[in-house]
Amino acid sequence: MKLTVTHRALADALTVAGRALPGRPPVPVLAGLKLHAADDQLAVTGYDYDTSAYATVAARITEPGTVLVPGRLLTDIARTLRSDVHITTTDTTATLESGSAKFTLRTLPLDEYPKLPTLPALSNASGMVPGADLAEAVSQVATAAARDDSLPVLTGVQMNIDGTTLTLAATDRYRFAVRTLEWEPQGGAGTVGPISQTLLPAKPLMDTAKALAGDPGVFLNLPDQSYGITGFTGDTQRITLRGLEGELPKYKNLFPTEFAAQAAVNTEALAAAVKRVALVAERNTPVRMTFTKSAVTIEAGTSDDAQAVDGTDAAFSVASGEYDTFDVAFNPHFLLDGLTAIGHETTRFQFTHPHKPAMLRADSGPDSRLQYLLMPVRLSG
Repeated sequence: MKLTVTHRALADALTVAGRALPGRPPVPVLAGLKLHAADDQLAVTGYDYDTSAYATVAARITEPGTVLVPGRLLTDIARTLRSDVHITTTDTTATLESGSAKFTLRTLPLDEYPKLPTLPALSNASGMVPGADLAEAVSQVATAAARDDSLPVLTGVQMNIDGTTLTLAATDRYRFAVRTLEWEPQGGAGTVGPISQTLLPAKPLMDTAKALAGDPGVFLNLPDQSYGITGFTGDTQRITLRGLEGELPKYKNLFPTEFAAQAAVNTEALAAAVKRVALVAERNTPVRMTFTKSAVTIEAGTSDDAQAVDGTDAAFSVASGEYDTFDVAFNPHFLLDGLTAIGHETTRFQFTHPHKPAMLRADSGPDSRLQYLLMPVRLSG
């Protein structure tokens, strides 16, 4: 194989494919990235049995061919180069030359590399979504996914497709994030098929959505079964993720539709106050919030230790005379995650009871499509 490719394009393609490289390869060949040169194009592939990533770049091909090269080392080398890269391979080596630099790497046995998964067949669960919209929705929802593997199903983001609506959801039992976005089914907006659903691991899904964020349209292929292969195809990238077995708890009945009290607060001001007050909150202890007609007061700490009080303006209203003020307590980290995910100038809190989950959402506009349900912390006394 002989080819020439720009250093930036090579580094970008290796970075995309390298996201699929396992931290601890179960077999040595999975530490490699497969390079395939043909038809004025270099294709780079990474795989770890659960995730595959494929990226293509234009290249000047002198001799076509395929080679398997140690992936992380190759990526690190490509990032340091500052001129066109000339790649030449033999049966056992791959040589990269760029300017005055020359690197020779031992190749891995190509015949031992596993076969990559194929994309699911086209169906009503296939269609297009803008890359930027997908990346935003995934980042908003994935913040509520569990970080530990004690319950693997809670480490995922669930994707539901129903007609022209794509819904993403995640929960770690203490909060539940749900976001909807418009979806263009394969066959046009009039195509309405059965509900399709899959549960994908949150971290790989976030990496995938981030990699495809710049594409005007990302084509999704959902599997026939929830834990099958889901495909994401952009202009020059194709990524597959293997789903998790199981599904999230039914959440529609968890989200209230009637509220006893509501409050609108400037998101930036509230987040800053929570961060300051949380400095004195010991691990896993909450911050206490008291909403009055025109303000919210945030407190943390105890009389036996450090204490902090801060606050900001708030527009508080009640549906009846049950509450003159409203006291509630939240885990500060979960609260800040929600404020960041909402990302709107004003956050609206919607309450049913101080001991029941509260709804957080943007006060208006398309950002209000994110619903963040947060469980309060019960305080003694």
